[in-house]
Amino acid sequence: MPRELPKSYEPGAIETRWADYWIKEKLFSVKTPPPGPLSDGKTRPVFTLLLPPPNVTGRLHMGHMLNQTQMDIIVRWHRMRGFITLWLPGTDHAGIATQMMVERDLTKEGKKRRDLGREKFIERVWEWKKLYGGAILDQMKRLGASVDWDREYFTMDENLSHAVREVFVRLYEQGLIYRGNYIVNWCPWHETAISDLEVKHEEVMGKLWEIRYPVVGTDEFITVATTRPETMLGDTAVAVNAKDERYKHLHGKHVLLPLMNREIPIITDELAQPEFGTGAVKVTPAHDPNDFQAGLRHNLPQIDVMDERARMNQNAGAYAGLDRFEARKRVLADLREQGFLVGEKDHTLSLGKCERCGTIVEPRLSEQWFIKIKPLADRARQAVESGEITIVPDNYRQIYLNWMNNIHDWCISRQLWWGHRIPAWTCDSCKEIIVAREAPAKCTKCGGAKLEQVPDVLDTWFSSGLLPFTTLGWPEKTRDQAVFYPTTLLITAYEILFFWVARMIMFGCHFMAEHEQDPAIKKADGWADKKDDSVPFRNVYIHALVRDADRQKMSKTKGNVIDPLEIIERFGTDATRFTLAAMAAPGTDIAFSESRTDGYRAFANKIWNAARFMFMNVDRVGFMWGQPPSAVQPGQSPGCSGAGVAGFRAETLEDRWILSRFNRAVADVNQALALYRFHEAANRIYDFFWGEFCDWYLELIKPRLNFDEGADKGPAQLACANLVNLFEASLRLLHPVMPFITEEIWQAIYEGKPPFKSIALAEYPQADENQFDLAAETEMAILQDLIVSVRNLRAELKVEPKVKVPIEVFAHEPVIRKMIEHNRGAVERLGNVETITFVETSLANRPGARGTARFDVHLIYERKIDVAAECDRLRKELEKIEKELANNQKQLGNEQFLSKAPGKVVEGLRRRGQELLVLQDKTKSKLKELSC
Repeated sequence: MPRELPKSYEPGAIETRWADYWIKEKLFSVKTPPPGPLSDGKTRPVFTLLLPPPNVTGRLHMGHMLNQTQMDIIVRWHRMRGFITLWLPGTDHAGIATQMMVERDLTKEGKKRRDLGREKFIERVWEWKKLYGGAILDQMKRLGASVDWDREYFTMDENLSHAVREVFVRLYEQGLIYRGNYIVNWCPWHETAISDLEVKHEEVMGKLWEIRYPVVGTDEFITVATTRPETMLGDTAVAVNAKDERYKHLHGKHVLLPLMNREIPIITDELAQPEFGTGAVKVTPAHDPNDFQAGLRHNLPQIDVMDERARMNQNAGAYAGLDRFEARKRVLADLREQGFLVGEKDHTLSLGKCERCGTIVEPRLSEQWFIKIKPLADRARQAVESGEITIVPDNYRQIYLNWMNNIHDWCISRQLWWGHRIPAWTCDSCKEIIVAREAPAKCTKCGGAKLEQVPDVLDTWFSSGLLPFTTLGWPEKTRDQAVFYPTTLLITAYEILFFWVARMIMFGCHFMAEHEQDPAIKKADGWADKKDDSVPFRNVYIHALVRDADRQKMSKTKGNVIDPLEIIERFGTDATRFTLAAMAAPGTDIAFSESRTDGYRAFANKIWNAARFMFMNVDRVGFMWGQPPSAVQPGQSPGCSGAGVAGFRAETLEDRWILSRFNRAVADVNQALALYRFHEAANRIYDFFWGEFCDWYLELIKPRLNFDEGADKGPAQLACANLVNLFEASLRLLHPVMPFITEEIWQAIYEGKPPFKSIALAEYPQADENQFDLAAETEMAILQDLIVSVRNLRAELKVEPKVKVPIEVFAHEPVIRKMIEHNRGAVERLGNVETITFVETSLANRPGARGTARFDVHLIYERKIDVAAECDRLRKELEKIEKELANNQKQLGNEQFLSKAPGKVVEGLRRRGQELLVLQDKTKSKLKELSC
C-alpha cells in the first residue's frame, strides 16, 4: 500500500528534506565516461551547462532565482531524457566587490587595507571568504539546484589561477597583450581602472562654464567652454579648427593659462568644431580621452593634476590637496575674481558613475595592461554570424554583432589587491618588464636579481571568461574536455552579454582552436553530436528581467525589491519556480506577482489532494501496485521504456480522451522546452494537470471506483491501475518545474521503495502518436461543452446547488445524440441533472436555453418570483451599473488622469469598464424577458 500523505500540503516540511537527500546521495554528480560506446553498442548525447558564477559576495535575488529556475528545468529535462548531463557550479572571486566588502569591515575597526599591507589584507579576504563566501551556494542547495556539487569551483582555485597565468603569458607572447599610458575610466573610491561596461551613465543637470584665455602678446582672448573647470589646471593647448576663419590669425600663437600662468600653444585640430560653442576647446590630454588622442597627434605634454583619490596633486599648484569638487569651487571663484569667467549656464550632461559604488568616474591617464581585442573579436563575431553559436531571443544576436563590430581594446588591469596577480615583474636595475609563468630568478635583459612583481591584478571578467574550458582541465588535454566541451547551453542575463558572454566566446574560439583535442581521445569515441569545435557553447539563451507587479525595475531606492527567500518561505519553492517559469516569455520582462505565486501554491495543493484521493482509492479497492517501466537509469539510452503511458488500458471515452490529451501535452511540453519557451511548457502542464486531469478525469472516473460489497472489483481495479499509471507519468512531466512535490508523491507511490533513487532519474515522458485519439477528444469536447452549458444556465437562473433539474437536448446529428446517451451518467452527475430528454426540434430560442453548433440544451426550471418586485430590483441594479459605467468612462476619457495614474490602476479601470458593459447587457435582457 502506498505511503499515506499528510492531509495538508506543507512545502516547508518536504523541501529541505529532499534538497538534503539529493546532495547526500550525490544524485547529480557526473562521472566522466571512458572512451568508446556503451556496453550495448549505443552512444548517449551529452548536455553541459555552466552556471554563471555568482559573486562570492552574493545573496540570492529574483534575477538569480529566475536564472537558476530556468537552468534547473532544462538540466532536469535533459537528465531525465538520458543525456550525460553536467551542470557545473562555482563562484567568482569578484575583485572589486569583495575587496569593497572587506574594506568596509576594516573601516568598522578603524583600519584601512594599507594599515595591514597587501599580504595581511589578502589573508583577511580569504578569512572573509571562508566565513561568508558560500552563502549564495548554500541558498542554491536549499532550492534543490541539481548541479554537480562535487565539481564546485572558485575562480581563485590554484588550478584555475594556473590557467589564468598561462592565458596571459600566451597572449603576451602572441603580441596581443601590451602595456601603455592611456585614458581609462577611474573609480576614485576603489582607486582602480574600470571598463566602459562597468560605468553606468545617467543624465543630470550640470553647468557649462565659459572661460577666457588671454592670447600672449595681444589684447585678445579665446573663450572656451567646459563642464569640468578643475581640469583646466592640466591644459596643455587650446585647439581651433583649421577651417575656422575666426581664428586663422591666431594659428601658431600661445595663450596664457589662467590661474597657472603657463603658456600653452594654440593648435589646429579636428577636435574643435566651428559649429559647436565658441569653436575653440581646451585640450587636457591627461583627463579626457578625446584630448588624449589630440595630444598624441601634436606631441603635447600630459599633465596629470589628480591623484588616485581624485584629489588635486602637486601639478595643480595652489590647489594641491583639494578634493576635485572642492577644487572646482575654488577655481571658479578665482576665475571670477580675476575676470576670466565670462559665462555660466545650465547644461544637461551624461554623468558616468561606477556601477558598484556610485562614485562619479574620472577619465584619468594611467599606465595599464590591454588586450588587442580585434583579432579575438573577429573570430567571435564569425561564430555567431555562421550559426555555430545561436543566441535566443534573436534580437540579442544583432546587439551582440553591433558591439563586436565596434569593440575597443580591453583594459584588463585593475589597481586592486584581491584578484589574479598579473604575471609580470619589473627589474629594479633596468626597468625591463618580464612576463613569465613563474617568478623569474633574474632579469632577462641585464641579469639583475632584484625583481618586483607588478602590483596590479586582472579584471575579474578576464578569469571568468576562461571558465568553459579551464574548469574542464585546460591547459592540459583532458577527458572532460573531450566529453563536455563545447558546453551545450548558456542561460544568462542581458547585462552580462558583453561582460562575460562575448569574452567567453573570444577566449574559447582563440584558445580551444589552438588547443585542438587529441583525435585519439575524441574522435574514436563515437559520442553523439561531438565536433571539433572551439566555441565555448552552442546556444545562448538570454532570460528576462524580473520587475515588480507594476513593471518597475526593482531597486533598494524605490523600496520594491522582492526577496525570493521570503517568497519561498510563504509559498514554497515549487510555487515560486512555477511562477517564474509560467511568466518567462522570451524577450518579455516578468512583472512578478505574489497573487500568481499564491495561485500556483493552490495548484500544488490541488496536485497534493489529487494524490491523496488516488491513494485512498488504491487502498480501498485493494489494487496491487506494480512497478511500471517509468525510469531510465544513468547509462541507459532515452526512451528505453517506450513512449506514452505504459500499462494504460483505455476502455472508456474518458480513458481514451485523457490518454490522448496527455500525449499531446507531452509533445507540446517537450517542443516548448527544446525552444526555451518555459512559459509555454509550464502553462501547458498547468492546463493539463489542473483542468483536464483533476477537474475532469478524476470526476469522470469516480463512479468506476465505487463498487458494492461482494461485487466484482475488476472494473475498479482497472480504473485504479489507469489512474496510478497516468498520475505517475504526469508527475514525471511536471518534475523539472516543481521538483519537490513531485519527488514526495512519486516516492509515496512506491511506498518509499522506488525503482530508482529519485524521480529525477526517471524517464521524461515522450509522446506516442499511437495514443493520440482525435475522435475521443472531439466527443469529450462536446460532452464538456454540454456540461458547462448546463452549469452556466443553472447559474443564470440561480438554481440552488443541491437542486437537480431536468434538461432537454436537441442533438444536431444522430451520432452526437448517441454519444450523449452513452455518457448520460456523466452529464447527469457533473451537471447536477435529474433527467435528460431528447427532442426533435431546436431549443435555441427558448428562454433558459443555449444553442451551439452541435446541440441545443434547455434547462427546465420554473422559479416563482414576484415579477413587479424583481423588475424594481433589476431597474435599480441597472441604474447603479450605468452610473458606475459613466464614471468609469469619464475617468478613462481624461487624458491628464491617464498620464499620471499608475498603469495598474488604468488597466483595472479598463477591465472594470468591460465588466460593466456585460452586466448592463445582461440586466437589460432580464428586464426584457420579464416584460418590465
